Amino acid sequence: MQLTFTNYTFGASVATALVLTAPEVLVATGDVLTDGESLHAFLTEHGIVPGDRPATGADLDEVRALRTRVRDIVAAPNEEAIVAGANQLLYVARTVPFLGRHDGTWTWHLETAPESTLADDLAVVIGTGLLGTVASLGPNRFRSCESPSCNGVFVDTSRAGRRRFCMPQVCGNRVNVANFRARRRREQQDRPGTGPTDAG
Repeated sequence: MQLTFTNYTFGASVATALVLTAPEVLVATGDVLTDGESLHAFLTEHGIVPGDRPATGADLDEVRALRTRVRDIVAAPNEEAIVAGANQLLYVARTVPFLGRHDGTWTWHLETAPESTLADDLAVVIGTGLLGTVASLGPNRFRSCESPSCNGVFVDTSRAGRRRFCMPQVCGNRVNVANFRARRRREQQDRPGTGPTDAG
């Protein structure tokens, strides 16, 4: 497969999205990647079109294994481990980078071996994204979700670099609701006549 990329944030966002399909993150709903059809839907949703290759059970197993590796990379304790893990993703896929024209401009392309699997192609997208993030933004953009009830990890490629939650619309909202309820309880306890009374 030949991949065209102009922005490392794409691969980093795919890395985060893949990690967040895992059952240890989505405890209530379970694994998002349950069969070849759901894998194909994930790839298509993120702009990685597998062409006329149907996703097989073997592809599903390999992508799940890749998901575990990507999580380990994102959660790695230091930048050396992040870079080593991301480099390994590209090495295993035997990627050949080259510069070519795309829409009239010179653009980096990556080409995987003809016999590469869906997991190999996905590893190339993710590996380049993770390496680009380290080089451009630094290793502090690799984070754990700040929600106390979440096991997610993510790569923050936002301009401000202040992202705190793996899924802001889910984890962030939960934290905001919990904080709001805690404030309400404190306010009610502080009101005269609503706090605990002494036993007479």
